[in-house]
Amino acid sequence: MTVDLIARTSIEVDATAEKVWEALLDPEKIKRYMFGTTVETTWQPGSPITWSGVWEGKPYQDKGVIVRCEPEQVLEYTHYSPLTGKPDIPSSYHTVRIEFAHSGNGTRLTLTQNHNDTEEARAHSEKNWKLMLAGIKQIVER
Repeated sequence: MTVDLIARTSIEVDATAEKVWEALLDPEKIKRYMFGTTVETTWQPGSPITWSGVWEGKPYQDKGVIVRCEPEQVLEYTHYSPLTGKPDIPSSYHTVRIEFAHSGNGTRLTLTQNHNDTEEARAHSEKNWKLMLAGIKQIVER
């Protein structure tokens, strides 16, 4: 039996859901908190999404599909990176889900990413997502 190791992280943000949502979809803000990546998509469910840039000296272009995009509630998309060395097949894709919840006067974001092959991969994903969420928090709390 295969266990799906899911990376999970969350953060409390002292900003409205509207402001946080805008940061999740604005390409210039994404570039600031997602390690300089350039994202391209229409944000419509079923539409493609690409992330491109340079990571550890190597150019990349990751891809996926928008699954759900419900303003100030949930953003969900698939993600595949050729840098993993895995073939471009459905089982090589992660699903990333970011959920919103009201938290006092702010917003709580909870992010999950499935299909981590090992505990080490899961921990690595959680570390990267924590950095990304901290970047969003920094941007929207200014």
